[in-house]
Amino acid sequence: MHISAKADYATRALLELAREPARPLTCEAIASSQQIPFRFLKSVVGELRRAGLVRSQRGCEGGYWLGRPAGEVTLLDVVRAVDGELITLRGEPLAGLDYPGPAAGLPGVWRQIEADAAAVLDGTTLSALLPAAPAEQLSHKGAA
Repeated sequence: MHISAKADYATRALLELAREPARPLTCEAIASSQQIPFRFLKSVVGELRRAGLVRSQRGCEGGYWLGRPAGEVTLLDVVRAVDGELITLRGEPLAGLDYPGPAAGLPGVWRQIEADAAAVLDGTTLSALLPAAPAEQLSHKGAA
């Protein structure tokens, strides 16, 4: 399975935005913090904006924010926003894939891999990936 640079960069950018949701971040700040090429990040953030995963404001007080709360954005949302289909075979979706003869069972394996990957990605939100704040870490320790 191939994880694209776009999906990786998009997720890292969204995690930067999720870390401090109250203030906007510029692409320059995100690129610098995550060591992502600025020009590539601008393109990726544009795709995230079109998908509703980020919102933007122009001007000196502008920048980017998450388009939805971090707990509502899954990795599957991110991958589909920047890459489209989760898994393709030679650039084609797996849905209509059909092979003759002894290879007839293979498309089912590819589709199962796609379904399993989608389940993992759909079950992982941005907020689940964020490190816990020190106060939260202390309250969890006390609850144990």
